[in-house]
Amino acid sequence: MFDLKIINGRIVDGSGEDAFVGDVAIKDGKIAAIGKDLGPAQREVNAAGALVTPGFVDVHTHYDGQVTWDPELTPSSWHGVTTVVMGNCGVGFAPARPTERAFMVRVMEGVEEIPGAALEEGMSWNWETFPEYLDELERMPRAIDVAAQVPHCALRCYVMGEERALDDEATADDIEQMARLTEEALKAGAVGFSTSRTMLHRIKGGGVVPGTHCSPQELVGIAEGVRGAGHGVFQMISDHMGAEPDFSWMKKIAGMTGKPLAFTLADSLKQPGAYREVLEALRQAKENDNIDIRASVPWRPPGVLLGLQATLNPFLMHPSFARLRGLPLEEMVAQMREPAFKAQLLSEETQAKDPFLRHLLGRFSNMFALGDPPDYEPPQEDCLAARAERDGRSAAELAYEVLLQNDGRQFIYFPLANYNQYDFSAIHEMMAHPNASASLSDGGAHVGSISDASFTTYMLTHWARDRHRGPKFRLEDVIKKQTHETADLYGFEDRGLLAVGKRADINIIDFDHLRLHAPYMAFDLPTGGKRLLQKADGFRATFVAGEMIAENGEMTGARPGKLVRGPQLN
Repeated sequence: MFDLKIINGRIVDGSGEDAFVGDVAIKDGKIAAIGKDLGPAQREVNAAGALVTPGFVDVHTHYDGQVTWDPELTPSSWHGVTTVVMGNCGVGFAPARPTERAFMVRVMEGVEEIPGAALEEGMSWNWETFPEYLDELERMPRAIDVAAQVPHCALRCYVMGEERALDDEATADDIEQMARLTEEALKAGAVGFSTSRTMLHRIKGGGVVPGTHCSPQELVGIAEGVRGAGHGVFQMISDHMGAEPDFSWMKKIAGMTGKPLAFTLADSLKQPGAYREVLEALRQAKENDNIDIRASVPWRPPGVLLGLQATLNPFLMHPSFARLRGLPLEEMVAQMREPAFKAQLLSEETQAKDPFLRHLLGRFSNMFALGDPPDYEPPQEDCLAARAERDGRSAAELAYEVLLQNDGRQFIYFPLANYNQYDFSAIHEMMAHPNASASLSDGGAHVGSISDASFTTYMLTHWARDRHRGPKFRLEDVIKKQTHETADLYGFEDRGLLAVGKRADINIIDFDHLRLHAPYMAFDLPTGGKRLLQKADGFRATFVAGEMIAENGEMTGARPGKLVRGPQLN
């Protein structure tokens, strides 16, 4: 007798093959049979009218701190995610000596915008080495599975010390030690190594993170540790986004390890359309040399939410706004509704000195009222600048009024990349490429500015059902990209497909009624820290290893999740 049988569902198995109606039987946490008339089970769940899919595998999160205190890893678990990979972009909390902990918190606070007080209060720090960190993660029962990568920043500090790690070139001995520790961590269960080479990743109160300017020789040397371990993705973010001078050494690393190298790719304002040459180079590397380099692409533009409760808003650096900082939202809104205060603030100029911040706070041609339901692909004529011009007033005044909507809880959406044409044409082109992977949810990070852990819901509502401003994707292809393909990237052969013998990580989704809600600000981090959250309707149930962890949008309290140590054989 089976433990569980999910009957009458429309099965989208993650392979990309056409959906079909059938039953899925589960025994001992694994899929035991798929078809019809499978025999009796201790429990039946009727999925009539709903999709039955593999659990989603999210390979780009930053739960490295949250994972030590939150067994549910919300909001990812609200959106059908059953496995997360963290430790991306070169930042994390292991290895770290006690004297380096405060610096690691500053790094994560600056790069990933996670409140330092929440990290200091929430984390146990019952580790120093990376294997000890994995042991600590394994001790906590949790709802979903987690996997960790070795972060270059922490590794460099551990080997070189904080001061040398920031600015010095690594010596041959430093590189050998980093390679040895990387191999040790991978053999203990890490699933990859990550690094950051972008000027956007800055330490709170300081410069760029350790490793940003390191030589390619250092990265190639560390990759020897990946080769020695025999597994591990080499993950990176770089301002060059796969182009030279990076591509040559990226190709060398992927060739020497024989494992995937994944990097962030976007259509940027500085070099619109350059991603096409990068994708072609990836295709040729795969076809000609069997080198696996994958572009990490998000389902919607990487963007920032601006608002009175958010980290940023268009008036944050105006002199008069300084009087509002620290006030409760209700008092802030009341003062902003005073005509005299409004007139004074709108007469002022931003005092922001940083060019990127000035761009972010003042480019009204790239700002949109997000709305409910949120529209992440709005037309150009809906930007605040265009709307204000039609109304015969300033864009700043319109932005001011939008911020006061919903009692000050409204957000303005600012897509930072992949929106040069004011549509998703670049995203569609990139995501359709065989060397592209669905990525960049940033779950657990940028908690005051971004709410993108809902990517998995959005891919279904927008790309497989609702999009009207361009082509959609087949439902079966959307599911494959977020299940089988992401699992395959990290060698998780035991999941990502609905097939006999695979792990019973499963979603039941009411596709017709699936709905993504507007983001909202919660204050539920340790010490009352704030974070943006986003919920969805339509997830009837999510199972991890055959246990129901969520039903109709509510967590059940089940804790079948575990630490994933390295690749998983079927």
